[in-house]
Amino acid sequence: MAESVTKRFGILTAGGDCPGLNPAIRGICKAAHLEYGMEIIGIEEGYRGLVEGRGRLLQPRDFSGIIHKGGTILGTSRERPFKDPVKVDMMIDNYRKWNLDCLVVLGGNGSQKRAHWLAEQGLNVIGLPKTIDNDVVGTDMTFGFHSALDVATDAVDRLHTTAQSHRRVLIAEIMGNEAGWLTLYSGIAGGADVILIPELFYDIDIIRNHINRRLSKPGGFSVIAIAEGARSRDQKDLSKKDVKKLRAQGLSSGVQLAAALNEREGVEARVSILGYLQRGGSPVPYDRVLATQFGTKGAELLARGDYGKMVALQGQDITAIPLAETAGKTKYVPVEELAIRSAKAAGTCFGME
Repeated sequence: MAESVTKRFGILTAGGDCPGLNPAIRGICKAAHLEYGMEIIGIEEGYRGLVEGRGRLLQPRDFSGIIHKGGTILGTSRERPFKDPVKVDMMIDNYRKWNLDCLVVLGGNGSQKRAHWLAEQGLNVIGLPKTIDNDVVGTDMTFGFHSALDVATDAVDRLHTTAQSHRRVLIAEIMGNEAGWLTLYSGIAGGADVILIPELFYDIDIIRNHINRRLSKPGGFSVIAIAEGARSRDQKDLSKKDVKKLRAQGLSSGVQLAAALNEREGVEARVSILGYLQRGGSPVPYDRVLATQFGTKGAELLARGDYGKMVALQGQDITAIPLAETAGKTKYVPVEELAIRSAKAAGTCFGME
């Protein structure tokens, strides 16, 4: 058995769940246990469990046979402990009480930000990037994205037949508050003729004109993929608080778009909000492989004592970057992204000139 700097570590999954968490848990725990003989404390419900001291020693049976399972065997939460200094002290106390050499955090950009804050408190931390939004800075891909992409693409696919049969405008509202990767990719893959993402404020008149041209043709119809965080040019100055108020009133991005389109005579627009369907189900093979690679790389970092890093995919390499380089940042879709340019060339409307 190989030598390891880390003898015992804790592991938690934080933020929203997604397919790929269990394969990542399996990958890092199996490699850490089999290759290096490490002990593993599984922490329940993310940072909430770290605050409340809810952890248990994991046995091989706990992290075997889970590569195909969605969700997370550890449970998760959206606990934001750094809003309360007492909770921060409780996390540090539990880390020490469990005699941990390191904490492994599986989460998106918010979770990695909190992992970095813990590192600044003097704890050893390693991050593994997960999110269906693929918006974590420093990694080309996060696990969970491709599984959600399959679901969203299938939904856009399925809207075509009804849209064509009824000559309607059908809208798929897809997750993505700040970054539009999931909507962009599923919209292209599903053949949506309009794609609206948070990075590009859309002009409703441009969309109306595009749809009118389609509806004027024999058998014309339209399928639109819109991110939940997409906004029109008239809404670009809205604060996050204002957007939350609209959603609380049932006025999501897709609902607002449908209402604006239905104001025009001859247009019948309907919206399907995919919601948590995108987070559920078994991980697709790509995410199982990527999550396993991230996990085993994480075990290598633990063995070397190479802390304060987040595992990342860069090109064809699984590597690691300092948590400080990704903490608190969001990977947005660039305006000149190849996927946008190729979709435009194929006739897709993005609601702007």
